[in-house]
Amino acid sequence: MTANPSVFLLMVNGQIESANFPEFDDLYCKYCFVYGHDWAPTSGLEEGISQITSKSRDTQQNFVWNFPIDISFKSTNPFGWPQIVVSVYGPDVFGNDVVRGYGAVHIPFTPGRHKRTIPMFVPESSSMLQKFTSWFMGRRPEFTDPKVVAQGEGREVTRVRSQGFITLSFNVVTKDMKNLGYDTTTADLQNPSVSTVTDASYRT
Repeated sequence: MTANPSVFLLMVNGQIESANFPEFDDLYCKYCFVYGHDWAPTSGLEEGISQITSKSRDTQQNFVWNFPIDISFKSTNPFGWPQIVVSVYGPDVFGNDVVRGYGAVHIPFTPGRHKRTIPMFVPESSSMLQKFTSWFMGRRPEFTDPKVVAQGEGREVTRVRSQGFITLSFNVVTKDMKNLGYDTTTADLQNPSVSTVTDASYRT
């Protein structure tokens, strides 16, 4: 007789596919995961850094990385569902590496293939003097820990500016969620870009 599972599994692979930052060139990206206390990675990489890529010479001017993501988690509770945080960096006019955008998105809740486009943003200086000084010194405002992007504390006092977009694709598999009383709606595999995403709900 098989014992009832005490945890459920979330397996994710995919790619950081591309980005659109028309004003810049020669960019690379970093990623990391943020998750709740009940979650633990069981395999794969929690963070990574891509190659440097130049924007395409066509009218779209996209940056194409196709950088792989592959990680598995276990948990007893959907609270704190994992988020992926992506930060993009590139050279300024003085050749210093500066941040070009931060963004975060939850791993899709439903099994299947998904595509997400994340609007990116950068922190802003609080005054014109600080803005000029940071530009001249090559030290633009940035977060000491990119994971704060996925958290709410202190965000209301941070000035930011929208800048660029990044596109990710996910292949999501879950295991034993129904056995623990949770149910998720199956993704529309025929049209993954518009698949319905619903939070895991407790079955009564």
